[in-house]
Amino acid sequence: MAGGSSAGAGPAGGGVAGVVRRRLATVDARLDGRSWLATGFVVAVAAILRFVGLSHPPGKIFDEVYYARDAWGLVDKGVEWNYKDGGPSYVVHPPLGKWLIGLGEWAFGYSDAEHGISVPGALTTTAPEFGWRFSAALIGTLSVLLLVRIGRRLFHSTVLGCAAGLLLALDGFHLVLSRTALLDIFLLFFVLAAFGALVLDRDASRRRWARALDAGLDPTAPGRAGRPAGGWRTWPWWRLATGVLLGCAFAVKWSALYFVPAFALLAVLWQVGVRRSAGVRRPWRDTLLDEVPWLVLAGVLIAVTYVATWSGWLLGDDGYYRLAERYPNSGLSDTPVIGALGNLWEYHSAALGFHNQLDDSHKYQSWPWQWLLLGRPVAFYWSGDGSCGASSCAAEILLLGTPLLWWSFLPALAAVAWLGLARRDWRAGAILLPVAAGLLPWFWFALQGRTMFSFYAAPALPFLVLAVVYVLGAIVSPAGPPDGPAAVVDEQATRDRRLVGGVIAGAYVSLVALCFAYFYPVFVGTLLPYAEWSARMWLDGRWI
Repeated sequence: MAGGSSAGAGPAGGGVAGVVRRRLATVDARLDGRSWLATGFVVAVAAILRFVGLSHPPGKIFDEVYYARDAWGLVDKGVEWNYKDGGPSYVVHPPLGKWLIGLGEWAFGYSDAEHGISVPGALTTTAPEFGWRFSAALIGTLSVLLLVRIGRRLFHSTVLGCAAGLLLALDGFHLVLSRTALLDIFLLFFVLAAFGALVLDRDASRRRWARALDAGLDPTAPGRAGRPAGGWRTWPWWRLATGVLLGCAFAVKWSALYFVPAFALLAVLWQVGVRRSAGVRRPWRDTLLDEVPWLVLAGVLIAVTYVATWSGWLLGDDGYYRLAERYPNSGLSDTPVIGALGNLWEYHSAALGFHNQLDDSHKYQSWPWQWLLLGRPVAFYWSGDGSCGASSCAAEILLLGTPLLWWSFLPALAAVAWLGLARRDWRAGAILLPVAAGLLPWFWFALQGRTMFSFYAAPALPFLVLAVVYVLGAIVSPAGPPDGPAAVVDEQATRDRRLVGGVIAGAYVSLVALCFAYFYPVFVGTLLPYAEWSARMWLDGRWI
């Protein structure tokens, strides 16, 4: 967060003091061809890694047996459907992620030999696995695009933004989730998109205050006279978009709820910061008066968006718990509108009860303190069949983060906290708060003995990558521009610092890429001689 300042507008003739202008500065929003060319290269790398060989392995792996089938039920009947029993399925996750998986099945075809289903795609027909994995691969690729552009805005550097996107593209954990029809990649995407919209809201607010100060606004004036002009064009549209995107995330998995207070706190802190930088006398009071109503409206949009994703359930009669007549003595109601919403509430109560009692042991369960250490990854697929030129073969898809990258996360978080305090840097809080929202709640559930898996950490992953890139940026660049006459003397030292820092950062990214390449076969299920597969199990039984 920027430090306090009593500096305000310049003389009545207009203009802003230089220190205020620097504090309100944002990334140039004009189209930058070179930055988009670099972005396109990183996104192309991500897309190739995620789409090539997407239909392998054949069949449904891990929880695809649930989500691919439920997704087709949504496309076919508007609700999750049990084709074996001929009735609605009881599911405990909201529908949006499955709707998105179903979009790929609708476009490219769906097949389920067990239930006698074989439907060609509306656009083209491919291997059925491609259909139910397509949306995950697309969303995984788009999340890399988002991280590049968000990183560029946070760090005011195309190089660091591309480094963030490249590290995410070369992470095995992200790659496996991008090539599998599970919900967590969609949750990651919508949480990251919501954060990106909030960063855009911050930038828009700072530009609005800078323009107002340039026009002669006196920020110390009482009431509306000390605020920028209003009107619908100046509404915080990006903050409202954050609400919609958080509603989408919540409609994929309920764990998105943990990000709502974190993002609300960021929005308040950033609005206080812009007023303090502009010279407002009571930035906290004015922020609460001006911005809380917009935050409440964003909260309403979260709820409305979430309910809208249940439209297939609400507008039809086939959903589980939808009609009271099918569930006698259940306390449901068939009253129009009110009854449907009440039944949806009862459905949610039952699903919440399921989650609260989820304590059955599982071979691949893990605890939150193991996740960043890669203490117990999840095996999605295993096969020893086929010819690999050796007497014994192995093919596995292991939900494993690229080790060098993931084992950098904890020291990077400590460094971000230290540098953020030392430099009073708002970006440190912008990174650490979402990480906390994505990880800390699970420690509470761990105390209650809940069954959980490493992929619960997925929505925190982009922010963990940003923490690493923050540290790389600190290595490459000094804390700030030198002041006074020493600037000329230190110019050569600054260039040397950047050169050495650039070499260190480039070497780190290169080593991550090499580490990713080494583990790539166990990210995509390549058939290997057993000895080669075993050599990649660095933590022995913890990874097997």
